[in-house]
Amino acid sequence: MNKNNPVDESAIVRKITLRIIPFVFLLYIVSYLDRANIGYAALQMNKELALSSEAFGFISGIFFIGYFLFEVPSNVMLNKFGARVWIARILVTWGCIAAATAFAQSANQLYVLRFFLGVAEAGFFPGIIVYLTFWFRAKELATTVALFTAAIPVSYIIGAPLSTWIMDNISWMNWSGWRWMLFLEGAPAVVLGVACFFFLTDKPEQAKWLEPEEKAWLLAELERDRQSRKNVKSLSVVKTMTNPKVLYLSFIYFVYQCGSLGVGYWMPQIIKSFSESLTHTQIGLIAMLPYIVATAAMILWSRSSDKRNERKMHSAFPLLVAATGLVGAGLLHNPYIAMAMICLALSGLYSFKSPFWALPTLFLDRTTAAVSIAVINSIGNLGGFVGPSMIGMVKGNSQSAANGLLFLSMLLLAGFLMTFFMRVTNKEAPQAHNPASREAH
Repeated sequence: MNKNNPVDESAIVRKITLRIIPFVFLLYIVSYLDRANIGYAALQMNKELALSSEAFGFISGIFFIGYFLFEVPSNVMLNKFGARVWIARILVTWGCIAAATAFAQSANQLYVLRFFLGVAEAGFFPGIIVYLTFWFRAKELATTVALFTAAIPVSYIIGAPLSTWIMDNISWMNWSGWRWMLFLEGAPAVVLGVACFFFLTDKPEQAKWLEPEEKAWLLAELERDRQSRKNVKSLSVVKTMTNPKVLYLSFIYFVYQCGSLGVGYWMPQIIKSFSESLTHTQIGLIAMLPYIVATAAMILWSRSSDKRNERKMHSAFPLLVAATGLVGAGLLHNPYIAMAMICLALSGLYSFKSPFWALPTLFLDRTTAAVSIAVINSIGNLGGFVGPSMIGMVKGNSQSAANGLLFLSMLLLAGFLMTFFMRVTNKEAPQAHNPASREAH
């Protein structure tokens, strides 16, 4: 606080952060747990249901087909109904479907349920990203998004030992451990969906938990932040979906997701290949390590991006690091070195996320950015279908996932080159530290 500023800026930002981030962080942990726990279920499920590697790859990936088809419509609905109502709806429906997956008796039933899980969850991630722009200034966005998206590796840190422990220790009513795991991990989304309806506040002007002077300061800062951006555009939904810059970023995110989700879904089986004597719980504990490393790298890298007010190179170089890590994981057979390479790859993959999601807001206004983020996320998430499916096909033909990892590394290298050579023109704004003062081309 100073003479020219009657409110304590850092205290208000901290208050908003503590109100919003822990809750949406928890929501995203449950989100990723419910989409990724199929990788741990495969340790028992594939044998019980006689699923081939190709079938499991398709089961893992078809989630993203439903996600792709309904991502943009879901975000349009979020703008219509508000974040509180629509995110609550998303949580309740995906929780019900995630729990219902426990009752699947065949590959075809799993195809249908995983597809509709993607439909139900569509719009959640871009909806939260847009929601954060309602509360935080551009200069805080990369770190804020990092605090939120850190839930992804944390979901694996929690989910790996939890999922495998349930599978090894719970078999009530003669039900397999993998079924109880899917059911018990799906239920919390329903409870949190109800909590979301009562806890979230759509916009700052509705926040009863802010003092009047805090609310006035925040609204004034957000408006100043909006006006300080140079050359931002407001586009229709159709023009946003066909905007060359948006499509360019979509392809970069596509190759990123190929690598990230390809590794994520298959990691339990990759670790199992190191030693047949490992129990499911031991596999889960080993799988925690790369995500612990990746979480720390992600937060430190996003802080570097905010501190240096730079997004492009902070998005590009993590993809190169990830590509290098996957090459090492694919070529090196020593399990300790292979795990170190997986740690390197995941550190790069997760460090990429926060600076990347700050890019659309540099050249589009807030309303248009909502749709652009949905477009980028939906197209990019098709990589979640290609990556796991590709490893499944390669593993089915060669009995090894190594060639699949090498293929994913080549895609990530292409993503690095596209990001590295993306044109970015610096524009001086009234506040030089504002990252929104640049236009991405």
